[in-house]
Amino acid sequence: MANPAFVYNPPVQPYLTILYQDDDILVANKPSGLLSVPGKAQEHKDSLISRVNTVFPTATVVHRLDMATSGIMVMALNKESHRHISKQFELRKTKKRYFARVFGHVKSNKGEVNLPLICDWPNRPKQMVDYERGKKALTHYEVVDVTPRASRITINSATSANTPPDISPGFSTTSEQSETLVALYPVTGRSHQLRVHMLELGYPILGDRLYAHPQALGMAERLQLHAESLSFAHPSSEDWLTFQTPIPFTGYTHYSPAPLSID
Repeated sequence: MANPAFVYNPPVQPYLTILYQDDDILVANKPSGLLSVPGKAQEHKDSLISRVNTVFPTATVVHRLDMATSGIMVMALNKESHRHISKQFELRKTKKRYFARVFGHVKSNKGEVNLPLICDWPNRPKQMVDYERGKKALTHYEVVDVTPRASRITINSATSANTPPDISPGFSTTSEQSETLVALYPVTGRSHQLRVHMLELGYPILGDRLYAHPQALGMAERLQLHAESLSFAHPSSEDWLTFQTPIPFTGYTHYSPAPLSID
């Protein structure tokens, strides 16, 4: 099925999480399962921007996250701020970091995926690689942790902020029984870019109802993709701002990644 049927049931707890707000911008943490903007159908009207507008009527969307993706979104509170931040995204001046749990043991510690993407129109909203018609899409990645599927991750409460979680020993790490936590750094911002790029590497994101095979789909109740960090220049002061939000995946809620590098 191109787009597996689902019933839109957006989370209401918490209803709205605002991380920062001033006269020009608002930064919110979108939960998985909530649309960034309203859908066309009446039952799809609930969204992050709709909820924000009940408190901040002038807020407008500058960028979006997939419904199934959680994490940081910045919104503009006036026209000048919208223009300024939109330009930063357009010129790829913003810095973004996502975390994802993917199926299998990613062999290379770091790398990049440079594959052009286009809408798979007969199977929309899915995207696909197309070397002739696709738009440039570039993602950098690095492995954070490899976990044997047969074991459970144990977080040591004394783990330092920059140290990956401790993993219970004693299991092999073949791709059939492993998962990998990866940090993803998208240079471009194509629709479903991270999901398709990891799929093309052979490591679908767990819980992805559009792209994951049955085994990877069954390993998580939600898409294991989180927009953890976002950096950009404030539209008025030009000061560089960086926002982070905890990784909500089971076993990683106490893992604190190093701050996102803006070099």
